[in-house]
Amino acid sequence: MDATNVMQSAARGRWAVAAMFLTNGFMAGSWAPQIPLVLTRLSITESTLGLLIFCFGIGALISMPWCGWLMARFGQRPVLSTFGLLQAFGLLLVVLSPTVALSAVTMIAFGAFIGCTDVAMNAATVTVERKLGRAVMSSMHGFWSLGGFAGGGLGGFMLQSLGPTTHAAIVAVLAFGVAVIAVPNILHDPERPAGADQKKRVGLSIPTSPTPYLLGLMAMFLFVSEGAVLDWGALYMTQEKGADLGVAGLAYAFFAGAMALMRFVGDSVRNRFGGVLTLRVCSFLSAVAMLAAALAPTPFLVILAFAICGLAVANTVPIVFSAAGNLPGISSGAAMSVATTMGYAGILFAPSSIGFVAEETGFSPVFIALSGLLLVVAALANLAKAADFDHGETSVNERAPIA
Repeated sequence: MDATNVMQSAARGRWAVAAMFLTNGFMAGSWAPQIPLVLTRLSITESTLGLLIFCFGIGALISMPWCGWLMARFGQRPVLSTFGLLQAFGLLLVVLSPTVALSAVTMIAFGAFIGCTDVAMNAATVTVERKLGRAVMSSMHGFWSLGGFAGGGLGGFMLQSLGPTTHAAIVAVLAFGVAVIAVPNILHDPERPAGADQKKRVGLSIPTSPTPYLLGLMAMFLFVSEGAVLDWGALYMTQEKGADLGVAGLAYAFFAGAMALMRFVGDSVRNRFGGVLTLRVCSFLSAVAMLAAALAPTPFLVILAFAICGLAVANTVPIVFSAAGNLPGISSGAAMSVATTMGYAGILFAPSSIGFVAEETGFSPVFIALSGLLLVVAALANLAKAADFDHGETSVNERAPIA
């Protein structure tokens, strides 16, 4: 295959994976407006609903490490294709579940489908980046944000006019249709060349190097910071800054909007300045902005600080994930499983912990502490040097996956 065909194939692969990110975000966003209806449909309490939502997170976290094994055994493309198609039916399964017990099972399955797709599409993005020789991970996460916005925004209107079952069925059809179109263009994993070795039985791949785990810790700190603004930003504004509900909602809106905007231009920044420098500067700026939000005297300044934090933090997780997928001597699937599992564990478990701490100390000390976590990421930025594109396709193919 000549260079032109290679680049055309890589470009198609890029948009195929972008479609998977868009669909994954769309499924997550479509679930959000359905949550209150689960409470009334099953006649359960808020605490039981919380346990069901927790089941979703458990399903995702359980599936993520095993996704690395599946990709080592079968390759990125089959795993992403399979779970990218399965995730389309996750919401419909939950909505059709008539009992609490069955809802718990389908929530675990839904979380597993979403989680495995997440790991596989991040690993597939690393393959696309190698083929293109430049960063695209940040824009992929931008498509996830766009999908979440579309799913959440359209979901409320569809639920009001069509009901939960019809809404879930339409979501399934749309997500499945996009996945069917995208699947044929997903790139093959270069770490799995055709031949007899491809059928060789492999065990669970667990990296022995500390670097994937340190990158996972960085992802955890970054996700905790994002989740804190999402879950507690509005309450912080009303309780400690005296803002009304309308103004309080702007805290996360400006944070998320700035983050989504930057993710579509973040790859250019990373390609220009490199992954390490971009990660160090962005995490440092986000730490300063988070500290400013904790100390700002007025709601307007808090919103401004959160917006700057969103701009700065947007490019950090994509760089960390890209670095994990490009670690020399470690298979992309195994390293990506570690980084994503640890990262999403933070966003799953941290919100409740923050609530307990804030009840005793208030939110300002919490955001000050989160600023410190972001400074730790800045200090560890050199671990992301694998995200810099100073190698060509030849050197990529020469990498030996040993874990």
